[in-house]
Amino acid sequence: MVPSPPSDPAQAARRIRLLMLLRRSGITDHRVLAAIERIPREAFVPAALQDQAYEDTALPIGRGQTISQPFVVALMTQALAVGDRHKVLEIGTGSGYQAAILTRLCRRLYTVERHKPLLDHALAQLHVLGITNITGIVGDGLKGWPSQAPFDRIIVTAAHRTDVPPAALTEQLGQGGILVIPLTKPNRAQYLYRIIKTAAGLESEELCPVRFVPLLPNIATGDASSSGEG
Repeated sequence: MVPSPPSDPAQAARRIRLLMLLRRSGITDHRVLAAIERIPREAFVPAALQDQAYEDTALPIGRGQTISQPFVVALMTQALAVGDRHKVLEIGTGSGYQAAILTRLCRRLYTVERHKPLLDHALAQLHVLGITNITGIVGDGLKGWPSQAPFDRIIVTAAHRTDVPPAALTEQLGQGGILVIPLTKPNRAQYLYRIIKTAAGLESEELCPVRFVPLLPNIATGDASSSGEG
């Protein structure tokens, strides 16, 4: 089953306007734009905010988390340069929207979320959309997913609190792999980085300033009490 554009003409028009905005803002990867066109963002937005689903803004999804601004989702996905044979790790499932975009581009997506209710809801929404090439667990994103490493690509949807990427994630990145992650500089400003793992070490490129919720350790308190996970 392939997600389809919204049947609501108003939502369809909003989606077209958003795609035009993304193109004007420098999103040129046709595969990324096609994925965004096909994935219904309204499926991942709280009911009370449905009319804002195609605004280029972050929206709250509960538990202090947000669904990222569409431009940031598109930029991070474009920077990740995902191929259809790639094995991808996502840290921070959140609403599931970024995951849905990635599943349209990669072979298999592994996603880690510290809030069990968010993970459960995201996976349920992805199932409704007929998306099957994803596996998710409740866990500590700073530790990655060692048993499934190495990964061709890793994306982190929360800001690491230093300007050095987590060692566990760079270790789990395969040779030639790409990590896209927000890092925090000593002045507390957050910047998005694209990091490539080469034979000589890590090559990093600063992309732009961003604003993300912090990347926190451990499983969120209370979220795993009713689960067999974590």
